[in-house]
Amino acid sequence: MNCSRALLLVCLMLLAGLARAQAPAAPATGAAVPAPKRQLQALRITEAIKLDGVLDEAIWQQAPMATNFIQNRPNPGPPEKHPTEVRVLYDDANLYIGAIMHDVSQDSILRELSPRDDANNTDFIGVFLDTYHDKINGYGFFVTTGGVQMDCRYSPAGGEDFNWNAVWDSRTSLRGTDWVAEMRIPYSAIRFSKVPEQLWGLNFMRQRKRDNQAFFWNEVKPAVDGFVNQWGELQGLRDIKPPLRLSLTPYVSGYVNHYPYNEQGTRNASTNFNGGADVKWGINESFTLDATLVPDFGQVQSDNQVLNLSPFEVQFQENRQFFTEGTELFNKGDLFYSRRVGATPIGFSSVYNQLRAGEMGTDGTRRPGEVVVSNPGVTRLLNATKVSGRTKQGLGVGVFNALSNNVYATVRDSLDGREREVLTQPFSNYNIVVLDQSLKNNSYVSLINTNVTRWGSTYDANVTGGLFRFANKKNSYAVSGRLVYSRRRGQQFGSQEQIDDQDGYKYQVGISKISGNFTWELGQGIESDKYNPNDLGILFGNNNISQYLNFSYNKYKPFWKVNNLYSWYSLNHSLLYKPTRYQNASVAAGFNTTFTKSFLTVGANFDANPATHDFYEPRQYPLGDYYVHVPANANVGAFLSSDYRKKLAWDVNAGVRWYAEDERLPRARRMGYGWNVSPRYRVSNQLNFRYSLDWNLRQNQIGYVNGDLDTSLPDDADFRDKYPTDVLLGRRRVLTVTSTLSGAYTFNNRMSLTIRTRHYTSTVNYFDFARLEKDGRETLVDYRRNRDNTFNAFNVDAVYAWWFAPGSQVSIVWKNASSSFLEANEATPLYFSNLSNTINTPHNNNLSIKILYYLDYLMLKRRG
Repeated sequence: MNCSRALLLVCLMLLAGLARAQAPAAPATGAAVPAPKRQLQALRITEAIKLDGVLDEAIWQQAPMATNFIQNRPNPGPPEKHPTEVRVLYDDANLYIGAIMHDVSQDSILRELSPRDDANNTDFIGVFLDTYHDKINGYGFFVTTGGVQMDCRYSPAGGEDFNWNAVWDSRTSLRGTDWVAEMRIPYSAIRFSKVPEQLWGLNFMRQRKRDNQAFFWNEVKPAVDGFVNQWGELQGLRDIKPPLRLSLTPYVSGYVNHYPYNEQGTRNASTNFNGGADVKWGINESFTLDATLVPDFGQVQSDNQVLNLSPFEVQFQENRQFFTEGTELFNKGDLFYSRRVGATPIGFSSVYNQLRAGEMGTDGTRRPGEVVVSNPGVTRLLNATKVSGRTKQGLGVGVFNALSNNVYATVRDSLDGREREVLTQPFSNYNIVVLDQSLKNNSYVSLINTNVTRWGSTYDANVTGGLFRFANKKNSYAVSGRLVYSRRRGQQFGSQEQIDDQDGYKYQVGISKISGNFTWELGQGIESDKYNPNDLGILFGNNNISQYLNFSYNKYKPFWKVNNLYSWYSLNHSLLYKPTRYQNASVAAGFNTTFTKSFLTVGANFDANPATHDFYEPRQYPLGDYYVHVPANANVGAFLSSDYRKKLAWDVNAGVRWYAEDERLPRARRMGYGWNVSPRYRVSNQLNFRYSLDWNLRQNQIGYVNGDLDTSLPDDADFRDKYPTDVLLGRRRVLTVTSTLSGAYTFNNRMSLTIRTRHYTSTVNYFDFARLEKDGRETLVDYRRNRDNTFNAFNVDAVYAWWFAPGSQVSIVWKNASSSFLEANEATPLYFSNLSNTINTPHNNNLSIKILYYLDYLMLKRRG
């Protein structure tokens, strides 16, 4: 705790320094000062514009022009050599962007095609809109030379979020040595306040891929903190009204599934048909309701399954569009892990403990017990709804709600065939409320509440958090922090035992220098031993006190033979919260840079750690008595990434971790090795392939022996009889290899075919075992059960997507999946043996088709 007090004293001293820094002073100069804000006037039109990428209407020439763009990368500051000309028109329903990008020849205009929201080796033009002019939140709309659309949202919580999709239109064309882009952005795609004259933040961005250059109309300086706050202004938007935003996107889908059960009475093939709809309704000019009715997420990309030996759960990526689009408000404070909604039922594993076991009859014959016929691994949602928006005063409001029905497993009595249902997930309601107030100087305060209510005799959970960030007027220093309280009440599911972590808290406070070539951050945080946001969030470990100091020095201008230099350094220290005991400390550093001529990016990193006490690995709660001693260790890693403009490009990285010898026991030294090689090849502007091979070896790792001890087996029963309260550790070799191959053929800017295959194998071989006692003491034991194992997973995801109209899509998806878990003598570290085993394991094949059709009320009204 002396370290904590010292760190708190340093924080107070820096806060005093910050207060002095905010006192009146001479105007600052240098690279950390934002560029002056440019203004552009939009021109109202009364006649329709034909969207064809030509800009031949006379009105385009009458509109004021944005030009003289400033380079942002690779060399911030110089003006563009090949001019960009952008104009803005508007009418009562749409904003129109017309842009001409001058170049030296058509060969200099790169135009690789790609799926939506993906810019590969191509030029593009983008427009940025801060419709509430709060200098924190904004929209981005981009179109490539091939006409591929990209759109995103900007926010403090989500950063640059390309998961957001809007319905808008665009056209592009080549004209001599120039290329032209024309965009029509309907007001229904964005949100703005209802005032007579609008003032929006505005910026334009051009990427000229031939020279790997990017330019902004209003200069964006890398040394200045923030992005939206560095945009210019769009003026002249008068008498436009937020439209009625009402759209319906119904869908129908059909599935054919095949798995080779090859069992009598069980069909190998099954079919499934679904129907539902997504609804968007603009409640007013600020807020929008998004609802999905009877959602179908069967076509999302397969999860990357892994063998998890850690004490923490695996966090999977969210691929469901409803939970990735427009969720920046709900992600405030990292209290929402959307995979909890529709997740594995909380009683999924407990079903097997409720089966009637087999028994011996009085006649000496064995009577079989019950078996599980079906146990759904996913909770099907009834509906999900979001209401979100931001007022003209800068108050963001978000409300999320979802409902799931009861989930049952089916159990069959092997003796008489009777079946019964076992409840694994009660009817549940998931709810989030967010209030986020934008303030001056790129600052904000936020309040978040998450709640899970379950029907029946089980527990409910509630988490409330407050966040803040205050920056000074010069945007050079900031103070930030959070305070979160978690509350759980009720009984464990399927038990009369009360929840034991009813009240917990978390806090974090930090002070930082946020602009300039040299930046730093100093902070401290606590997570109490009862803090648990896991019902709607994700927790990897509570019960700790952490303090950190991070700083970086960056050079954004070219020097020597490189374009830039980014370097970072960190000091970290952690204690167990209750009881207060040392956990770990570390020092780390790294850098990366890009060479000017070859555009080869290289980097390296280093970290060093004194001996560590891992209180989580033994899985003994409450924490504090048992820990695994990890010797002092250091890691060195490096990477390189070649120029993506070349047909063949490479990403390569490698690292090695050394451990000091553990002199307490006669063990070999721990080591860790890893490398990844990922080539990509562009066959043409329509066809490309990417491959990734990841190899990771942990030699002589000490860890909790995966899988509970089975006292029906002699070795396990003997260990538990001798050491009823201690933990079994194993010295093991863990080899993991992941191979991923993907390819994409883009027919045009609205139609693409992608395929992704992934093979994962991880093998664990044990050499010896030890008994872990309190305070980290280990003693070798004569435990002989073979605990070796190998996990294999294989997936294929093939997707054909056709956007046949704005917001409307046909998608055909084929999925192939298999996995196997080999134990004892069946386990093997040989890669090709595991690959052969994976191929010969029964595979699940799923073919589906889904049709979405976007219906917009205003479009239908105009047609009527």
